[in-house]
Amino acid sequence: MLFAAVHESESDPNRTLPLDRTLGSKPCDVVGFAARGSEIIGPPAHMKRREFMSLLAGAAMWPLAARAQQQERIRRVGAIMGFRENDSEGSLWLSSFTRALLALGWTDGRNVRMDVRWSASNVERERMLARELVALQPDVILAHGTPVTAALKRETTTIPIVFGAVADPVGEGFVESLSHPGGNITGFLFSEAGIGGKWVELLKEIAPDLKQVAMLFNPETAPGRGSHYWASFEAAALSLKVRAIAAPVHNDAEIESTIASLGREPASGFVAIGDSFLVSHRKPIIEAAARYQIPAVYFHASFARDGGLFSYGPDTADIFRRAAGYVDRILRGVNPVELPVQVPIKFGSVINLKTANALGLTIPLTLQASADEVIE
Repeated sequence: MLFAAVHESESDPNRTLPLDRTLGSKPCDVVGFAARGSEIIGPPAHMKRREFMSLLAGAAMWPLAARAQQQERIRRVGAIMGFRENDSEGSLWLSSFTRALLALGWTDGRNVRMDVRWSASNVERERMLARELVALQPDVILAHGTPVTAALKRETTTIPIVFGAVADPVGEGFVESLSHPGGNITGFLFSEAGIGGKWVELLKEIAPDLKQVAMLFNPETAPGRGSHYWASFEAAALSLKVRAIAAPVHNDAEIESTIASLGREPASGFVAIGDSFLVSHRKPIIEAAARYQIPAVYFHASFARDGGLFSYGPDTADIFRRAAGYVDRILRGVNPVELPVQVPIKFGSVINLKTANALGLTIPLTLQASADEVIE
């Protein structure tokens, strides 16, 4: 067996030996040695023993290093976020995911490649992006929200999909049950249906004179086309002697007209439910609520931080952080069928006292004391 090439020189051309596959086919300028059977021939007289042994150890390690490089292939992770690419909230959620993935040993550009797409809550665009991403054949796909997960489900039954912030995965047909997903899809719930009633109760506590409450949603993007939260929403309103109305919106013009109509009715308010469209369009919603002096409760903290009155809901950044753990396990060989759907574990509220003052409302001290954040 030949371990390395003997030094090639013009003065001693007869000492050049052919290379075997251990070092490749290209001659090298390393003074070396050969072996016959178990007998090592060399080193040359002018080489020190220490140099010779170092070369021998290095030659033995080269095949191992080459094999390790061959084994560590770059994995591919796709992601579709239901935001505009420049949306600060969407960037925060994705960053929570990528930072957690990094902590688990996956570095973009080294052992994983991230293919991220942004849909701006456009259903047709989400379907197009789903086809595009599936065609890349990633190892796993992160899906933000119900419409994105539905679009991906139509395109593949084999590529693992981990969803984040989906409200009703069983009702949508994504999984067979929360404990046994039963296919290529699993992930993390945004909230359970009962939270709809909680939003109404909070709004009544903040605005005691409330007589009418609207549930704002987009039928194309809301869980169950708006039905998921409606039962608990309506039940809570009836128990509080408040009229409940459904308020579907599809664009900024409908947002404006719907909130304007609420402004013409005394003692009205609304709840913006968990809906990716509403998050992407939170600016016109917040501005219209301020313009028409309508108290509102929102499902996500970004609304209150951007000028909305009050928010209560799960910590979505934490949901996406946890989703990285499932992606990591799938990349390491776990089947999505073995990963039960998880519920949110962190909830929080944000109060905007500046907005409350502008609306002439006094937020109860009990709510202020329990809030995670109070904006003054």
